[in-house]
Amino acid sequence: MAFKIFLDGGAGTTGLQIADRLASRADISLLVLDDTTRKDKEARKAAMAEADISILCLPDAAAIEAAAMAAELACDVRLIDASSAHRVHPDFVYGFAEMAAGQADKIANAHLVSNPGCYPTSFVALVRPLIQAGLLAPEAGLAAACVSGYSGGGRTMIERYEAGEAPAFGTYGLTLGHKHLPEMKVHSGLVDTPVFLPSVGQFAQGMLVNIPLHQAQFSKTVSAADLTACYRAAYGDSALIKICDETGLDAHNFLVAEALAGRDNMELFVFADASESHFVLTARTDNLGKGAAGAAVQNMNLMLGVDMLSGLQV
Repeated sequence: MAFKIFLDGGAGTTGLQIADRLASRADISLLVLDDTTRKDKEARKAAMAEADISILCLPDAAAIEAAAMAAELACDVRLIDASSAHRVHPDFVYGFAEMAAGQADKIANAHLVSNPGCYPTSFVALVRPLIQAGLLAPEAGLAAACVSGYSGGGRTMIERYEAGEAPAFGTYGLTLGHKHLPEMKVHSGLVDTPVFLPSVGQFAQGMLVNIPLHQAQFSKTVSAADLTACYRAAYGDSALIKICDETGLDAHNFLVAEALAGRDNMELFVFADASESHFVLTARTDNLGKGAAGAAVQNMNLMLGVDMLSGLQV
């Protein structure tokens, strides 16, 4: 018998990407409400009650409302929230399976899972192991310069770019109060909020998260090999996180943001100058993959007790 998965908000970018990943799976039966019922509270509650897992692909306010609706039901509802509404909420397990030992088991046994954001997934992947290993202090003042494909901006941004009405490149979030900041701080283990500089480029899918560091910012003298070894210790057995060297650069020595478009894995890089006094730590993903739809499917698989990689492209 197939598992029933309710996509609440299945017409949005993340919902459509999740549906694509599940379309060929015989073990999954998708529940998606049509235009006449997708905003009907009783229809949504009935779908939640019927489903083995409901995935919320909604704006934050609507996701908060949906979680409250689920709590009203007498049955045992399991949710994956793909919005940013519950990413630091104590009742939700953070859905980054590789973040820490035992995190995948926590997700597998959870009733409420918050899917990580695209930028935060990469930021946490880069920073948390260094803090855990004592190479970076929790009090370290960090900054991240990032770029994403335009698909991360939702339907309006996609339409602007595809119509040729958007700039080739632009920086945003310049009030320095982006909604991703709480989870970047909390789940990386930082004491202070990082400076986060996101931007968008004229390509559909792909993401680079870059963290520049001076040698003096580390808790002790480190080399690029030390940092690489730290990441290998944290993620060496992971099927979805690969520790790379400079072979990730293209023929023109570019690290191409969209190289993982359509895939659900992550690549980590450590770059350094010749004297190893300056470093750049970089994570590359598809912004709709490991930090969005791919992560949601991975979390769903864990919660269902099936192969974690089923339906994913790696």
